Amino acid sequence: MRFQAAVLRSYDAPFTLEEVELRAEPAAGELLVEIAGTGMCRTDLAVRRSAGRSPVPAVLGHEGAGTVVRTGDGPDTGIGVGDHVVLSFDSCGHCPTCRGAAPAYCDSFASLNLFGGRGEKPARLTDTSGNALAPRWFGQSSFAEYALVPARNAVRVDPALPLELLGPLGCGALTGAGAVLNTFEAGPGDTLVVLGAGAVGLTAVMAATAAGALTVAVDRHPERLAAAERFGAIALPAASPDLPERIHRLTDGGARYALDTTASPPLINQALHALRPTGSLGLVARLHTPLTLEPGTLDRGRSVRHICEGDAVPALLIPRLIALWRAGRFPFDELIRTYPLSGINEAERDCDAGRVVKPVLLPDKASG
Repeated sequence: MRFQAAVLRSYDAPFTLEEVELRAEPAAGELLVEIAGTGMCRTDLAVRRSAGRSPVPAVLGHEGAGTVVRTGDGPDTGIGVGDHVVLSFDSCGHCPTCRGAAPAYCDSFASLNLFGGRGEKPARLTDTSGNALAPRWFGQSSFAEYALVPARNAVRVDPALPLELLGPLGCGALTGAGAVLNTFEAGPGDTLVVLGAGAVGLTAVMAATAAGALTVAVDRHPERLAAAERFGAIALPAASPDLPERIHRLTDGGARYALDTTASPPLINQALHALRPTGSLGLVARLHTPLTLEPGTLDRGRSVRHICEGDAVPALLIPRLIALWRAGRFPFDELIRTYPLSGINEAERDCDAGRVVKPVLLPDKASG
């Protein structure tokens, strides 16, 4: 079958909207999904600086949501034709971490999600000249009208929900909220510092507010700080003098948890200084420079760890976030601005410039 997709042909080129060809039917355990909307995440854009590790030309996109139009033969996956689904990351399902309910740390996570997905010959996704396109970005490649995905990626949702807006629940919102609800298990009386008030940081703020935790948000953009305040956080500019001391005063002796979404070594060090004894810092952004910790940052039982995909089992966390949203306690949709898929380059420019927190791309036939 042929359909429209946004193709990244080289690391420094704009996306091009092209007709592509899917040369495969769903295999056992797979679903063909008609995409209603897909979020644009910083991880998609990071392919540009992947130093060749992520292959191009490729169809990216990993925050898809849509309707199942075909299923593969084989054992029942619990998802059928006509079901509405949110798509999340891929995992193998049988390694020790997957069996231990930690699919975000799957032994094959990098190969399945970041480096082109499962290799197939002949290629299952090509351009109209027959040239292979790297498929299965995070098991999806959902910057397209259709995506062929493992059923493990898909979480069935209520068809009454606005499907085109739900894609960010599969990664960005999953990461921010999951860090708060799963990793930290924050609750009433806890204190949290969130560094960076982008999509991940603001959904972390929302989740912390919903959980009853006191939250301090740190960012350099006044409009992002205003959003964090609207969602229940105390806002502090990143350039605040004596930032750790101010956080200590606001949190009565230091925060119990901190979440960094910036990958800024100076801010990471300040966050560690702002923790109370035995406090924990979680890192969700990929570091691009060496991280040198200042003396004393890990004293008194403080710890630091990386958090992948909010430590989430998507089939458990996505319904929980939807329930919070329906209750008015997780307004992630307020971060979204929609664009037609043909406007993907405008969406990327707006994202890079900070004019939009969470772009969501709608296939042109749906947006028109």
